[in-house]
Amino acid sequence: MSSDEDWMREALRLAQFAASLGEIPVGAVVVQGQACIAEGWNQSISDHDPTAHAEIVALRKAAQYLNNYRLVDSTLYVTLEPCVMCAGAIIQARVKRVVFGAYDPKAGAAGSRFDILRDTRHNHHVECVSRVLATPCSDCLKHFFKNRR
Repeated sequence: MSSDEDWMREALRLAQFAASLGEIPVGAVVVQGQACIAEGWNQSISDHDPTAHAEIVALRKAAQYLNNYRLVDSTLYVTLEPCVMCAGAIIQARVKRVVFGAYDPKAGAAGSRFDILRDTRHNHHVECVSRVLATPCSDCLKHFFKNRR
């Protein structure tokens, strides 16, 4: 795989897997070079862990894989705009780039509600690309919540 859309399709596959487990359908993939080094999906419900968002799960796995908490020159692909907690972890991990699908107007931290990832007051700056496969990413969430009502 090489394009942002290809990697986002992989994150979307993970989001759909999360939905099949009854988790809020968000998927994430960490890529370095042209290789996926980690993946994650929301696991907050099953793990009884409020920090088990897809991004955090993927970042933890990537750090273990690299044996380093700094994920320099990596790209995080995630189906939903990261929240404040995840944005903080992304900055601490020194992720180079974040590519996300759907905006989260209630809790997003990459331009919709807050803009933590692009805040120039941080000592690390994250490049953000939004709305990659936004419609299928958004539809996945809408379908999940519609079925739960």
